[in-house]
Amino acid sequence: MSYHGKRAYGRNREMEPFQTLGRVLLFPLLILYLELVLHIYMKLSLSYLPVYLVFSVAGGLFCAVFTLPWHRRANGIVTRVLAVLISLVYIVEIIAKKILQSYYPFSTLGLAAGNRLTDYSEVVVSTILSSIPIILLVMLPSVLICVLGGRVLGFERFDIRFAGLVLAAAVVFHVAGLGVIHLPWKGDLTPKQLYQVDTNLDDQVEQLGMWTMLRLDLKHMVIKPSRSLDADFSGLGDLGGSGSSSSAGGDTSQEEQPVIDTSPNVMDVDLAQLAQNTDNSDIQWLCNYFNSVTPTKKNEYTGMFEGYNVIFFTLEGFSSYAIDPELTPTLYKMVNEGFVFHNFYTPLHFTSTSGGECQNLLGLYPKNGNPATVPHTGELGTNLYFSLAQQLGREGYLVQGYHANSNMYDRDLSHPNLGYDWHQFGVSQEEQEAERARGKLTEFDGLELNDSGKLLWPQRDSYAIEASIDNYVNSDQPFHVYYLTISGHMPYSDNRIVSPYRDIVRALPYSETTQNYIATAMEVDKAMETLIEKLDQAGKLDNTLIVAAPDHIPYFDVATLEELAGQKFGSSDDLEYLKEGSLNFEVYKNSLIMWSASMEEPVQVNKVVGQVDILPTLSNLLGLEYDSRMMAGKDALSDSEGLVIFSSQCWKSDRGFYNRYTREFTPAAGVTMTAEEQESYVSTMKKLVQYQLECTNMIVENDFYNYVFGSGS
Repeated sequence: MSYHGKRAYGRNREMEPFQTLGRVLLFPLLILYLELVLHIYMKLSLSYLPVYLVFSVAGGLFCAVFTLPWHRRANGIVTRVLAVLISLVYIVEIIAKKILQSYYPFSTLGLAAGNRLTDYSEVVVSTILSSIPIILLVMLPSVLICVLGGRVLGFERFDIRFAGLVLAAAVVFHVAGLGVIHLPWKGDLTPKQLYQVDTNLDDQVEQLGMWTMLRLDLKHMVIKPSRSLDADFSGLGDLGGSGSSSSAGGDTSQEEQPVIDTSPNVMDVDLAQLAQNTDNSDIQWLCNYFNSVTPTKKNEYTGMFEGYNVIFFTLEGFSSYAIDPELTPTLYKMVNEGFVFHNFYTPLHFTSTSGGECQNLLGLYPKNGNPATVPHTGELGTNLYFSLAQQLGREGYLVQGYHANSNMYDRDLSHPNLGYDWHQFGVSQEEQEAERARGKLTEFDGLELNDSGKLLWPQRDSYAIEASIDNYVNSDQPFHVYYLTISGHMPYSDNRIVSPYRDIVRALPYSETTQNYIATAMEVDKAMETLIEKLDQAGKLDNTLIVAAPDHIPYFDVATLEELAGQKFGSSDDLEYLKEGSLNFEVYKNSLIMWSASMEEPVQVNKVVGQVDILPTLSNLLGLEYDSRMMAGKDALSDSEGLVIFSSQCWKSDRGFYNRYTREFTPAAGVTMTAEEQESYVSTMKKLVQYQLECTNMIVENDFYNYVFGSGS
């Protein structure tokens, strides 16, 4: 061997220990780097670094095993491909969080892919462009590995036994990670709790790391997580009534009041016996939980609209801060001349619109994780016994539903399962034939299409009313119709919705985005005006109840809400990422419309009300037989205590506000409690909040209502 050859050989031998160490530590360092970049960029707490540091090392060592035992070329390819794929996963999750407000684990990639992101194309493009710096930062290590890896790391083949040692080290660090999560972490949600569930994805990412959240998701796709709820129902019955003046009230000055039936709104169901009759532990828990809940009572409003037609709107991206007596006179009239809800909140929950529909239509909070609740009910064919469509369908109503958009969140399955004769656009011929054979799906004809036959975006809500109202307005049957609107969908650009109102809104003293958002509210107002005119012409107005609630607020545009409300709520980033610890929760304050032309005077409702309360409130107003114990929501017109739960597990009741981040309770104005009373109340309420959030998935997965009422009910 020549002199130069010996020197090169010597240098290579000298570099081997460093290359070996580099090959082993490459992926632990890469994953830890990605976790730190993610946490810093998304402004997540770094206090849980010990948790995701140890799990990053374990996961990285596991990945390293697959890059060691092959020939040099194969090792190089596997290393580069793995590095790029792992980095891309973090980029996709960051973009998904920014656009869709949720991290998307592997189990929901199908749902995300199934949604038509062309509806978000402008936002997708702008988000990717604005994210180029973070994309470059995330991809930097994998690019360096691809370019310099061969020279720096060598990629030489190692003995399979060495790969076995690395795998053993991965196991050791994984076990160490399990030890770290069992440390006495403080807070209402801890790493130990989050490691055991398939919910609270944001908290999992913050405390356990993205890598561990995704790994747990893969695990839960095979092995369902064990139920983390205890069965301590003590004290829940004491939360039945508020004893305050927060419930509804109209004119109570009459000299003599009629006798009012105040019996509980329950059905002839023996929950205790049902719990004994099953070996299913989840169903047993649900039966015992609902049996411990104090039912709401019938009241002076029970049956007020019995036999009425009911038209229910879920309003896309709506906030009542846009309601104006001159710009939106119909909405203003309906908000102020029907039931006037002074403390109505529309908290953001998982999957935004679908999560809002879960609250509006099921009276339940959506699962904070995967699978998304409403689409999953359609996949499973879950019995949704208390949906308004099914309740009124059993009463002989004509029941129809309309969405002037393509199929998203698998509504072609979920909404027929809710009980609607469902009309939407873009259903395949095969799907149409199958669903029509079952009498459950009709394509929404008469929508606005371009010359190529494609749906114009966004559709006008007023046109959707005009295109559909003849299908039901002259029916001999009472009718229940549901509209999921689309005109208010972000982004609030100068689009075809804004166009008819452009001259009006451009004169307003707001930014162009806010002006455009007001135009979408004006389109909703026009839709309501059109509906009322058509009902009046058909002689159906006085015996029709119109209900409208948002799916969610326009969470991409906090600045717009701040302009309209004249107060600060926090940053759009914090709201988009659901970092509620930095938000003013009044950003969620909204309006709920429950209005009928037959009402002679408005009814003031001062208690705290949320979207989950809509269904039980309507069930009571319509005089329907329902069981008030079996939903998260409560009749807003009863004497029960008001409660709204936010995604972060902060909550607001008639008695005060609890901040999960600070673990502080602030009593409402006029509420006094001793320290002991407050501690007991908060402790019991936190338990109730956890139960209400987590019982939904148990109801769906175990088809609980079918067990109680039977498929033939």
